[in-house]
Amino acid sequence: MALTDRLKRGFVGRPIGSDRLGETLLPKRVALPVFASDALSSVSYASEEILLVLALGGLTLLHYTPWIAAAVVILMLTVVASYRQNVHAYPSGGGDYEVASVNLGPRAGLMVGSALLVDYVLTVAVSVSAGVANLTSAATGLAEHKVLIASLLVVLLTLVNLRGVRESGSAFAVPSYAFILGILVMIVTGLVKTALGHAPRAESAGYEVHPEQNFAGLALLFLVLRAFASGCTALTGVEAISNGVPAFRRPKSRNAATTLLMMGVIAVTMFVGVTALALISDVHIAENPADLIGAHGEQRTVVAQIAAAVFGDGSVGFIYVAAVTTLILILAANTAFNGFPVLGSILARDGYLPRQLHTRGDRLAYSNGIVLLAGFAILLIVVFDAQVTALIQLYILGVFISFTLSQTGMVRHWARLLRESDPVAPEGSAPLVAGGERSAERGGERSGDPLAGGVPLDASMRRRIRRYQAISFLGACLTGAVLILVLLTKFTRGAWIVCIAIPVIYLGMQAIRRHYDRVATELTPEPGPPTLPSRVHGVVLVSKIHAPTLRALAYAKATKPHTLVAVTVAVDPAETERLRQAWEERGIKIDLVVLASPYREVTRPVLDYVARIRRESPRDVTAVFVPEYVVGRWWEHLLHNQSALRLKARLLFQPGVMMISVPWQLASSSHAQTRQESVGAGAVRRGSAAPPGHFRPGHRGPGPGSAGDGDAAVTANPPASSNAAPPGDAP
Repeated sequence: MALTDRLKRGFVGRPIGSDRLGETLLPKRVALPVFASDALSSVSYASEEILLVLALGGLTLLHYTPWIAAAVVILMLTVVASYRQNVHAYPSGGGDYEVASVNLGPRAGLMVGSALLVDYVLTVAVSVSAGVANLTSAATGLAEHKVLIASLLVVLLTLVNLRGVRESGSAFAVPSYAFILGILVMIVTGLVKTALGHAPRAESAGYEVHPEQNFAGLALLFLVLRAFASGCTALTGVEAISNGVPAFRRPKSRNAATTLLMMGVIAVTMFVGVTALALISDVHIAENPADLIGAHGEQRTVVAQIAAAVFGDGSVGFIYVAAVTTLILILAANTAFNGFPVLGSILARDGYLPRQLHTRGDRLAYSNGIVLLAGFAILLIVVFDAQVTALIQLYILGVFISFTLSQTGMVRHWARLLRESDPVAPEGSAPLVAGGERSAERGGERSGDPLAGGVPLDASMRRRIRRYQAISFLGACLTGAVLILVLLTKFTRGAWIVCIAIPVIYLGMQAIRRHYDRVATELTPEPGPPTLPSRVHGVVLVSKIHAPTLRALAYAKATKPHTLVAVTVAVDPAETERLRQAWEERGIKIDLVVLASPYREVTRPVLDYVARIRRESPRDVTAVFVPEYVVGRWWEHLLHNQSALRLKARLLFQPGVMMISVPWQLASSSHAQTRQESVGAGAVRRGSAAPPGHFRPGHRGPGPGSAGDGDAAVTANPPASSNAAPPGDAP
């Protein structure tokens, strides 16, 4: 096995057969940390974002915190309740994209897809940067290396996710549950101490905050609304479960809905508890640490200050909370590593993204999507210097676009479901496109749930659906209002970048779809049997007489073209004359055409010759046979010219020209084939397909596609000729 293969298998693991896809499905206990880590981790900074904004007006505005937190909780519960309906109605994994596409049209769906792609990238950048910020709060000496640390962490997450969803979920389950346990224990301990009269006191409780200005009237209202918008970061990641329903064990929809409810309850509990303890312990924090009067040293995060106040600075409890918070913030990016590739695969299937994103890798993960997400996230981390305060301004805009359009789509879904089940519905009305039917088409499950459509509805079910419709309507109104609020409050602070990125991605995906549609139209065959060419003209490219050339001549003659000639380019008259003599000595019964090349160029004379044949016989086909030899080591490619590869690349653009490569494997290629056979044998033992056969019996060569990577035998005036005889009959 080659060194690169050993490294890949060491990091990623052995290939997994497609028949084992069912083994990668997740139980609820593993699915919770896989899909909910983002929503759960946001607890560690959602309360902090509220306090940071209110502190702009001084400490007197902190009394608005409970009301803002209550509004965030109401919004979160509404969104969770609404998304529990989504997973039942649309269990195929399309999530918000599918809901919007089916009910609001493909343009709305594409807008949701664009917004979610941006938000997933930001999720990775924000989560990892926040984790590094929490780490540097405990180890301040690492602060100057935060960009490097964040980038390396993204690479590490990428490698873990390339191993597959099941393995990444198992790896991240323990830190996620450890974080939940640590925060809940901290909340309970802090509240018990408060009830006993020993309320914890934060290290910043004695600090004063210098207000930027005195807020009153509309300015105060705008500041409070901005704090609410910042606190809505607690909702990020709620949509991930609806996008990942296919990854759950059966019954998929029920397990996904249960996991979503568990996530909502845990997240709300921790958010309320952290906010309450922040107020009880008098945590004072500011966007600009210089505004903190009396502060000295680095400003700690809210969770770190609460943990120090509850357990004691430097205690085991403090270290534990700091460690698990750092871990969960970093692992929160795993939600995006599961959501982005799946969404990218669905968009690629629908023709909006390159087709390479639709296929799974050898570990049954969408490897291309994972690598693409990591690349964009590292780019953001580097550009924004891993600053959470800067990145957070770009955050949540995309997710609230998807929230709003998804909930609006669900309102229409319920309305159509009620209309289509109405016994007095007008004839000829459009049939309901049921989520269950779409999921069946896409390989999802369909359990006959009336919420998925296609099942008669009784009076109680209709009342239930109207209640669901009301919840979706409330969710659409609330998330729409928050979307406008986020746009107004964060536009000048960096959200304008997202406002540009989403339309650019939207237009780009539309262009990709138009390209695929245009290609499909061009590739559509005409009715009837294929039209045969009038004649086939065979052209064999020759530089000298050696074994690859003779094989190409033999193969070309075996195809029985109407005409067959050998073509060489006269770069050096002496070499050309030696080729003529060798040609005559061997008695080859094929005409040798010599093309003049006064400027010692090989490609242009051949192109002109082929074009001349096309002009004389436009309805005929020209078959160009290219003899080439194949080497097995990468450095050997550097030692040989690539004239034939350049020529083949140019001939591919010529209409009516067929390129036929005739490979000749050199001895070094047998080593490459041996390595591939060993890998293939391992794959067969694991249930994978057997490797393909060889070109020539008894001779080993590289695997499929490698011939094009080898150096070509068509060279300009090689140093010597060869008298090697080809296998089989001579031409």
